[in-house]
Amino acid sequence: MRTAVVRVLVDPAGRLTPEQLTDGMVALRGLADDAGIEVVANNIAAMAASRREAELLIEGDDADQLKTLAVELCTKAFGAFGTAPVPGVLTYISRGTDDDAHGVLAGFGLTGEITRTAGDDGFDIVEVTLRKADLDRIPESRIHTALEASLNCEVRIRTT
Repeated sequence: MRTAVVRVLVDPAGRLTPEQLTDGMVALRGLADDAGIEVVANNIAAMAASRREAELLIEGDDADQLKTLAVELCTKAFGAFGTAPVPGVLTYISRGTDDDAHGVLAGFGLTGEITRTAGDDGFDIVEVTLRKADLDRIPESRIHTALEASLNCEVRIRTT
């Protein structure tokens, strides 16, 4: 299972005081702990008003569902202060696993077979088998670059 970093702008209007932001983060941590979700430790009270984002680490692949969950938690934590949190950017943490490779492919709307072997120098080589037709609509170089960045190892793409 992949881990998403879900960002939520908790004070879109930039009106909350530092104390309200701190109290909201304490409440958010409690709600997140109860849900088995990790909140990234950051001082949102020190952030520019337009960038007051909470970051939640949530396991899952459905970006819309993850954003909805994160906004719900932030609304419970900050809503009492008269703010309406909105979803921000969602990214995924990469640990270099096969799940990460499948996630990258899914981001392009692709599925493929992943095979991992140890190279002569001890570093992994990941071979990805894709359908030739898939490469007609998405350049191989884009897929290759995304996989290498996510996996931090040598990637070889084969087509069938």
